[in-house]
Amino acid sequence: MRSVLVTGGAGYIGSHVSMALRDQGILPICLDDFSTGNEWAVKWGPFVKGSIADIDLLRHTLRKYEIDAVLHFAGSAYVGESVSDPSKYYKNNVAGGLSLLEAMRHERVDNLIFSSSCATYGNPNFDVIDEKTVQSPINPYGRTKLIFEEILKDYFSAYGMDSISLRYFNAAGADRSGEIGECHLPCPHLIPNLIKSFNPKNPPLVINGVDFGTEDGTCIRDFIHVQDLAAAHVKALLNILNRPQCSQLNLGTGRGYSILELVKLASELLGLPARYVVGERRVGDPGMLVADSALAYEHIGWLPRYDITDILTDAINWHAKGER
Repeated sequence: MRSVLVTGGAGYIGSHVSMALRDQGILPICLDDFSTGNEWAVKWGPFVKGSIADIDLLRHTLRKYEIDAVLHFAGSAYVGESVSDPSKYYKNNVAGGLSLLEAMRHERVDNLIFSSSCATYGNPNFDVIDEKTVQSPINPYGRTKLIFEEILKDYFSAYGMDSISLRYFNAAGADRSGEIGECHLPCPHLIPNLIKSFNPKNPPLVINGVDFGTEDGTCIRDFIHVQDLAAAHVKALLNILNRPQCSQLNLGTGRGYSILELVKLASELLGLPARYVVGERRVGDPGMLVADSALAYEHIGWLPRYDITDILTDAINWHAKGER
């Protein structure tokens, strides 16, 4: 059985990817410090508690488990927080990432799947974004992801380290069986907060800005089911183990939905009236981000299976199991 290191494997996306890896007969070794991850989400392989800043721990782990590749999710991931505390983002996402790469280089582990982001594109003036779109991030979170992509290109050229950077659009939903799902405290993401807002015991949803240049004035995002995202990581891993490369791929559905469209659909699925208030725009929020993911199909044979109704339904079912 192949073994892979999953940094940030106790987090939302890392845990779903770990489940998908084990389903394919690949052993995920989770490394997490639980700064944002959840202990209950570590279920599919050995666990190592620690930080990607600890090079000695990383080197020991890579040797002990005879790691074939690393899937890198560890880091900070909130746009608003990156604006108010950029130091945290450069420390975790850039300096921490370099620690990981150095540990890999010294232990001769040459395959990395990187959790990148559509935030590297900034606010492009295109309805749909492909990988040729100019990357011009408008917040520190996006800049740190772009910086690390550039570092990976240099490591490929200089050291022969192979990598695939997967530029996610908006991950959402939960495992279809309901075993794991999204849990952040506090939660900055739209869909969990939207679902919780239908409960009168919770605050209404805050819609951050209704003056974007879109049809209803609210921002538009391309939402991708977390299980589709997990499937893409497995395909990327199998691809990188068989061909040298330094690749960058978008992961999205190609269909954008505005916040008000999501509010309406959730109201219909729940059979309850929506509860929301209008707030100010968040600094660093682009108006529209929708993916062209054709290259992901060409390169790793990936296509999304689930639509926005599946995403909302699975998220609703997950949150109905109780707050975590």
